[in-house]
Amino acid sequence: MPELPEVEVVRRGLERWVAGRRIAQVEVLHPRAVRRHPAGGADFGARLVGETLGVPQRRGKYLWLPLEGRGFSVLGHLGMSGQLLVQPERAPAEKHLRIRIRFDDAAGTELRFVDQRTFGGLSLHENTPDGLPDVIAHIARDPLDPLFDETAYHLALRAKRSTVKRALLDQSLISGVGNIYADEALWRARLHYERPTATLTRPRSAELLGHVRDVMNAALEVGGTSFDSLYVNVNGESGYFDRSLDAYGREDEPCHRCGTPIRRRPWMNRSSYFCPRCQRAPRPGA
Repeated sequence: MPELPEVEVVRRGLERWVAGRRIAQVEVLHPRAVRRHPAGGADFGARLVGETLGVPQRRGKYLWLPLEGRGFSVLGHLGMSGQLLVQPERAPAEKHLRIRIRFDDAAGTELRFVDQRTFGGLSLHENTPDGLPDVIAHIARDPLDPLFDETAYHLALRAKRSTVKRALLDQSLISGVGNIYADEALWRARLHYERPTATLTRPRSAELLGHVRDVMNAALEVGGTSFDSLYVNVNGESGYFDRSLDAYGREDEPCHRCGTPIRRRPWMNRSSYFCPRCQRAPRPGA
């Protein structure tokens, strides 16, 4: 699933191409694409026609388009394969086009939601006083947010009976980090994914947080990480950070630090990639 850098790349593209545009028509071409909007596709489209999109916003992996002056937002769930594309109006429809949004201006482009696996979708939600769609009000700030509270995060880590990778993926503690960037940050910090959070000192957790920020900023510079054609930006272009990965997806390849082959272990229905020499496993009972 896309993580913070990939979602931020999409958000920036939407800010450039659709912010401030008034919606003229909405076509819902597959009911699953609006399944999180209980009133259905016809209601979803009717409520959007005539509205103007504000500046797209993001918290962690979540992306939404506010409706100017309305107190509501369109929340985008990209899921495993969802794509928000800005395409010429006359461009052929994609095979898995699910929603089409046309505008009442002469720009000649439209917004399309394309989703091969139909796990994602768009939905309309009321905003909280902070401007978030109400269904994601519980999501923590992400590490690139200027208001992210490092002290509170460290205290939460120390108090939580968990392991460090589980804590990185806990969106109620810190948002935006997924499997790829967790493995990358842990490799940079020389921490094993099963290290108990209670053993992290304040300097160690601050160091880890710095590596999380560094790896995400590096990914942002090259458009995120694309392992196949399912993640693209709004112009349909892939990201290139997969060429710079140090741990994730590199099983049996030499560690860029010490040369030891990277290992992969099953972890929570996913995989964890790590260097067994640089990232020593915690002692039993630690």
